[in-house]
Amino acid sequence: MTTALNLAAANSLITAALAHARTHSMASLCVAVLDAGGHVMALQREDGASILRPQIATAKARGSLGMGFGGRELARRAAANPAFIGALAALADGDMLPVPGGVLVRTADGALIGAVGISGDLSDKDEACAIAGIVAIGLVADVGVQELHTDLPAA
Repeated sequence: MTTALNLAAANSLITAALAHARTHSMASLCVAVLDAGGHVMALQREDGASILRPQIATAKARGSLGMGFGGRELARRAAANPAFIGALAALADGDMLPVPGGVLVRTADGALIGAVGISGDLSDKDEACAIAGIVAIGLVADVGVQELHTDLPAA
């Protein structure tokens, strides 16, 4: 089981996330893996993914890291309190997106070690790919709203 998020693990995570996308005939994706400090460790944009996908993927991951919960919870809070999320986005210089597809990466004991952001398809599908990538390398995917994933998402 992986207990750290290093470059090799980040690249393996991306490979697994993209494999999940191809298996489910999803649109071309961009995957960003950030360490716990919010620094990009690895980023890949598939052929055909639009030019803003790297920024979107990074913003999904960075928003989750910045608030300490996954994009699904950020989306829930944005719907309940749009003024706060608007102020948060301004504070983050626009580098956060409150939608599914930003997923925290945790160890089995709950330690936060990074985040993944994926963009290119519908946000729910992006999130499923992030979960698949995280689980494939033996870590725990945290999307927020009391949902922790240690197994593959349903197709």
